[in-house]
Amino acid sequence: MAQIDSIARRQISTPAEPAHRTPPHNIEAEQALLGAILVNNEAFYRVSDFLEPKHFFEPIHQRIFELTGGLIRAGKIATPVTLKTFLPADFDIAGLSVNQYLARLAAEATTIINAEDYGRTVYDLSIRRDLITIGEDMVNLAYDSPVDASPSSHIEDAERKLYEIAETGRYDSGFQRFAQALTSAVDMAAQAYQRDGGLSGLATGLTDLDTRMGGLQSSDLIILAGRPGMGKTALATNIAYNVARSWAGELRADGHMASVNGGIVGFFSLEMSAEQLATRIIAEQTGIPSNKIRRGAIDESDFEKIKDMSIELQNLPFYVDETGGLSIGQLAARARRLKRQKGLDLIVVDYLQLLQGSSQRSSESRVQEITEITTRLKALAKELTVPILALSQLSRQVEGREDKRPQLSDLRESGSIEQDADVVMFVFREEYYHQMRKPSEGNREKFAEWLAEGERVEGKAEVIIGKQRHGPTGTVELQFDAAVTRFASLDTAHRPSF
Repeated sequence: MAQIDSIARRQISTPAEPAHRTPPHNIEAEQALLGAILVNNEAFYRVSDFLEPKHFFEPIHQRIFELTGGLIRAGKIATPVTLKTFLPADFDIAGLSVNQYLARLAAEATTIINAEDYGRTVYDLSIRRDLITIGEDMVNLAYDSPVDASPSSHIEDAERKLYEIAETGRYDSGFQRFAQALTSAVDMAAQAYQRDGGLSGLATGLTDLDTRMGGLQSSDLIILAGRPGMGKTALATNIAYNVARSWAGELRADGHMASVNGGIVGFFSLEMSAEQLATRIIAEQTGIPSNKIRRGAIDESDFEKIKDMSIELQNLPFYVDETGGLSIGQLAARARRLKRQKGLDLIVVDYLQLLQGSSQRSSESRVQEITEITTRLKALAKELTVPILALSQLSRQVEGREDKRPQLSDLRESGSIEQDADVVMFVFREEYYHQMRKPSEGNREKFAEWLAEGERVEGKAEVIIGKQRHGPTGTVELQFDAAVTRFASLDTAHRPSF
């Protein structure tokens, strides 16, 4: 192997640039792995799950691994004899012909037992080279940046590339022992046992909704849709507050804080300011209407309640980004940064149609842009292993029906939203439409019927689960206090049966 090593070193050396550092690589590991595969093709299957031709440093090694894999997958034997047919006969490797080089690789091959270790070495060095490339690109962009390019876009692009490497830079995929899957299932059950309500996901604080959904499940894209005035922002705010209020962390052996109950919330408020959002939460939790808080129409006892609640809110793991007109790329970058710096267990986006796609998609059509946004939101949920609760507007066609309960087809640009979402929920309040149907008081019979209907629907809301990949659909009834925009579970006697 020493002779092959010297041959390869002579081939890749660059004496004209002595000051230039050669990217990290290990020619011996590449040769040892290829030799092991040529001697025993079973070695290929030990690395084929994570190793690709591009991970090799030497171009000739990339070609050999690619051809070897093609032969083996086709059910043929890959040896120096069968392989040489597919390589140029006049190809010269530092004085050795292809036949001679392949023969040397096989003759000096190590045992198949070490093949996976050599494969991991080759893979890890490839990842390090990718990191160097990203770093060099960052430097070059910083030096030669176009006039119209902003530093923030360069940062977001670098973060995206780094997270792509973090996501793909692993070789623990593929089959696993069933015992390992059982361990993961038992761990999930143990975590559910420790959480409030015994749920596998994050508790929303609304008992009936949690019973139907099992909480907000990690990696799920959850769409909460409704017409204006239905209270979708209020419901999302209620859920986010309940998750943050229940948070409890545990310091792990590796030094990071892990959430054992509740969660750390990142709230992207694209419509309301952070101050408006805080006022809403204070109103919800103190029972003081937000319009009274804004007008200052409060007494001393009300002010004490507001003060106590503001102190509690300061200590909540609740982070708000009020930047309007965010692109999906900017949102993803900020979510990754928050998870890295503070931790993150739930993302709320208010609301979907206020996000922007890439400039390329936005120039095509709004449907294409929404498709990109929902696809990337779902990918972000999987990447960060957190649920994403994204609010969405409904089309006006709801208003034209007698029964105004929303359906999946009412989603704006609904194709991609419905397809990418794991859960689609609609907020519906009959009380809102009931006020619009008020008859003349002169018609006593109809007015009496209207009053009776008003008593039935007053303070009631419905959350209609139109789609759920991992559970049943159906309707959950909730209480709604319009004065303070607060949702709550119905009394036990009024809870729906499942």
